[in-house]
Amino acid sequence: MNAGTRALTLALSAVVFVAGGVIGFRLLTASADTADAAPTCTPKIVPKGEQLASNLVTVNVFNASARSGLANRVLINLQANGFLQGEIGNSTSKTKPRRVAILTNDRKDARVRLVAAQFRDKVKYAEPDVTVEEGVVVVIGDDYTGLKKKPRTTARASGDISVCEPVVPLP
Repeated sequence: MNAGTRALTLALSAVVFVAGGVIGFRLLTASADTADAAPTCTPKIVPKGEQLASNLVTVNVFNASARSGLANRVLINLQANGFLQGEIGNSTSKTKPRRVAILTNDRKDARVRLVAAQFRDKVKYAEPDVTVEEGVVVVIGDDYTGLKKKPRTTARASGDISVCEPVVPLP
């Protein structure tokens, strides 16, 4: 390699190094792009007497058993039946069901009836003592046996029900 080629290579390397340093510094000190996220759902009312579909019902599942990961497995199976994912985790509820409990003040709510219809086990009902943003709260116990093979996925609304219909963003 001759001296002219070495000088040109060294000069080009220096330009790339300086440009990279300037661009890197600008990216490091730039403000974050905090554009508002698009809404994930649209508010909707299911009128009394209309069919409420499982894809409009959010379910939160909490594990009160000694079986690790049970709440996650139950929620995955409920999602396969069309339900929306809510919160999952270990239960902090005082309700300790042997099999399944739903925490609700209204057993006749179509959302509660629809979720209860998914389980093979007889569902116990208890007063809510777990705070969640929205949806039906399910607590799973040690003797939980699973979901029905082909449960219903709709229920007739006994009153007007406010739901949030998921929005699927298109690219």
